[in-house]
Amino acid sequence: MNRLLPQPLFSLFLWLLWLLLVNSVAPGQVLLGAVLAVALPLLTARFWPDRPRLRHPLKLLRYIAVLLWDIGLANLTVARLILGPTKRLRPGFIHLPLDLEGDFAITLLASTISLTPGTVSSNLSADRKTLLIHALDVEDEAQVIAHIKQRYEAPLREIFE
Repeated sequence: MNRLLPQPLFSLFLWLLWLLLVNSVAPGQVLLGAVLAVALPLLTARFWPDRPRLRHPLKLLRYIAVLLWDIGLANLTVARLILGPTKRLRPGFIHLPLDLEGDFAITLLASTISLTPGTVSSNLSADRKTLLIHALDVEDEAQVIAHIKQRYEAPLREIFE
């Protein structure tokens, strides 16, 4: 079974994503989605040297809900900052010390930060211990670091490490 479905959860995700994107459950679309869901992981298996291990799937769902909520709030905050006086903007770079060790978890954290409006991941240090982040509004660097660690990094550690 591992040879046919090297990443079963990823295959399931791809199949569901396909059905959502085409907005149809017609038999042809269901079959095409299934073929893609099997073929893509098989074709890309060699690019995944260490498959991520999902330890707590329900916590992942909670993480996604938190992320979507935070993206919505960040959109409103960025709109307020952009439409307001530019004197109120306090952009800056932040060096976030990482507790995460797995490449996949670090990638998810960097992607999460970049998905949230007003912040972007800029660089990962060579030793993989520090993530450089640019934020549109940095009032207190320590507070931003604590927020990211508590809101995103700690749950990712629980889910993947």
